[in-house]
Amino acid sequence: MRQLPRVDELLKAATDRGDVPGVVAMAATREGPVYQGAFGRRALPDGSAMTADTVFWIASMTKAITSTAALQLVEQGKLSLDRPIAEVLPELAAPQVLEGFDAAGEPQLRPARRPITLRHLITHTAGFVYDIWNPEMGRYMERTGVPGIITCQNAALMLPLVFDPGDRWDYGINIDWVGKAVERASGQTLGDFFAEHIFGPIGMKDTAFTLSSERRARLVGMHARGADGALGPIPFELPEEPEFQMGGGGLYGTAADYLAFERVFLNRGHANGRQVLRPETVQQMSENAIGGLDVRLLKTAVPAYSNDAEFFPGMLKKWSLGFMISTEAVPGGRGPGSLAWAGLGNTYFWIDPAKGIAGVILMQLIPFADPKAVALLEDFERALYAALG
Repeated sequence: MRQLPRVDELLKAATDRGDVPGVVAMAATREGPVYQGAFGRRALPDGSAMTADTVFWIASMTKAITSTAALQLVEQGKLSLDRPIAEVLPELAAPQVLEGFDAAGEPQLRPARRPITLRHLITHTAGFVYDIWNPEMGRYMERTGVPGIITCQNAALMLPLVFDPGDRWDYGINIDWVGKAVERASGQTLGDFFAEHIFGPIGMKDTAFTLSSERRARLVGMHARGADGALGPIPFELPEEPEFQMGGGGLYGTAADYLAFERVFLNRGHANGRQVLRPETVQQMSENAIGGLDVRLLKTAVPAYSNDAEFFPGMLKKWSLGFMISTEAVPGGRGPGSLAWAGLGNTYFWIDPAKGIAGVILMQLIPFADPKAVALLEDFERALYAALG
């Protein structure tokens, strides 16, 4: 592990200024970890000091892990990317598209023009959206009494589409359905499948859907930025007895665990001398899987939970079978073809196959895409690449 004083300085300065409550950041090359730093506090105002083994809710960083599980089952012939997913998930046999609301406020639905496939779900092109970035879906949920996804109730998944499968890219509950498909095809709960086929082989000892008492003792607190910009603690926890394990956002874990997962994609599917994914699957998960469609700005409909969110405005972004792809080099940072995504509590990661570098930076505050948190991600990336030469 290298000493990178410039990286330490900028992370510490951000917590000293109160830009973020606390931060854990790590990076690796193909050979192994090269940096780790932990600064600030687990909880404001006077919680314990942040440590490298602090446990975070990684939220939508779960999605890449669920996608990986699905691709393992594709390799085994237990799932198909392009057959109708209703063969595995009969709940999706007759998807409906929301076209708007009538004068009385009743939702207007029509049958989807084509079946949903696993490829649609993994690439966020099935037509599902989140209400956080879609006011029409929020209106539908309010009108029909569908609970929010964070409740982990099965009823939260019973949503219409907002466009026909394959017509465009939009971000939503797709990967929760992928998690359900993994369970049906494997006969295991999602957590058990992850433990046996991903976490165990990779050596991810601290990542799970549930909090053991030992992990809970290392859990970071959630924070929110008030109207004055100041950060304060807020209560937040996922249900301890969920109706379903949320493949789209239910995992807790550490930066070291996630970095170990990222390194699988730097090392052609290998981890700890074991083949977690075939090299050709890793290649597939690194390539544009949405053709002429593009990843778009997520315009907030619920400002308490998310700001408007877009990585690298002005750059063309694609989606692979698991990750967002940035198609150009970032000045002073990641190369073209880098893979990335994030979690609602301002957790971020990237995998740069061109330069052989992976990074992860974990904070715990809402709303998502907090400008100071995003600025710290960018500063960390630039300082890391400068230090690694």
